[in-house]
Amino acid sequence: MFTPTMDLVLSDGERAELERLLRQATLSQAIARRVRVVLALAGGQTYAAVAAALGCTDRFIAIWKRRYVEGGVLALADAPRAGRGHGLSAALEAKIVQLTIQTKPPAPLTHWSSRRLAQRLGLAHTTVADVWKRHGLKPHRLERYKASPDPDFETKAADIIGLYLEPPQHAVVFCIDEKTAIQALERTDPVLPLSPGRAERHGFEYVRHGTLSLYAALEVATGRVEGMTAPRHTAGDFLTFLDQVVATAPKRKALHFIVDNLSAHKTKAVQAWLLAHPRVTMHYTPTYSSWLNQVESWFARIERDCLARGIFPSTRALKKTLVQYIKLHNETCQPFVWRYRDPTRRMRATSISPTGH
Repeated sequence: MFTPTMDLVLSDGERAELERLLRQATLSQAIARRVRVVLALAGGQTYAAVAAALGCTDRFIAIWKRRYVEGGVLALADAPRAGRGHGLSAALEAKIVQLTIQTKPPAPLTHWSSRRLAQRLGLAHTTVADVWKRHGLKPHRLERYKASPDPDFETKAADIIGLYLEPPQHAVVFCIDEKTAIQALERTDPVLPLSPGRAERHGFEYVRHGTLSLYAALEVATGRVEGMTAPRHTAGDFLTFLDQVVATAPKRKALHFIVDNLSAHKTKAVQAWLLAHPRVTMHYTPTYSSWLNQVESWFARIERDCLARGIFPSTRALKKTLVQYIKLHNETCQPFVWRYRDPTRRMRATSISPTGH
């Protein structure tokens, strides 16, 4: 049987543009699938392989192959719907997109606004805004990243991802870290409760009552969390918590601990502790890549669910809240679903933090 293939070669710029589209959080799933079709075909995959991976038909693949070849990345957008339409020519719309992506406003301005670009082109600012919306462009937003300088990034990342996707038999994997300097803050003004048309409101002024650190170990297979609070975060506190995790872990099973590169995790005392506990293997995330540690996602949850808006008159009250949250979480805990869509591609050694203005 004849198996069609794609004889399309993408330049580095074209590939980077398509991959940048896929990283947009607001990109529609329909357009994302078309982009993946083009990238897969350009990577030498057959129609059959692409259809199986993306759940589409040969006709779907052929249509978007042809459209990309003829019109580039803009051709992957939805065709205009029936009706009045936006009244812009394709050339003018492409010019707006090109200027937005490839040019900068006059110095010292750093990015286009719809009014600045509209003034340059002699258009209404709403016209520019509509084009940006159709193409998922948001010049006012900024994403920051930190590249990992670790020369062994891929080896270490593959080791940790392997523990998630294919954990060793007769072993338990824990993601361990500490959330440091959690402040016990008490508001000086009363809280104004939620009401129709108005959000709950807290006063700006507060009183500090000290801080606590929270150690947490998330069991990858179940999502269960073991926790411990401490006034500080020292190597001694870390070892005390490791003893707690080992004591509560299943007996006669190997233990794999995923931790980051904090200096307190690599002291001589920690190395001596590991020699005294041969069933424990420590796996360190690459430099600046603690986002590979699943417990960081759990820390984000506890911050959102009870710390960001919590009111704590003492560190004792803060500790009580932390313990209650761990108990509540463990009653309905579930493991994180870790997916990596294309293991044949290199993982990016960056962590990204979106920021809006």
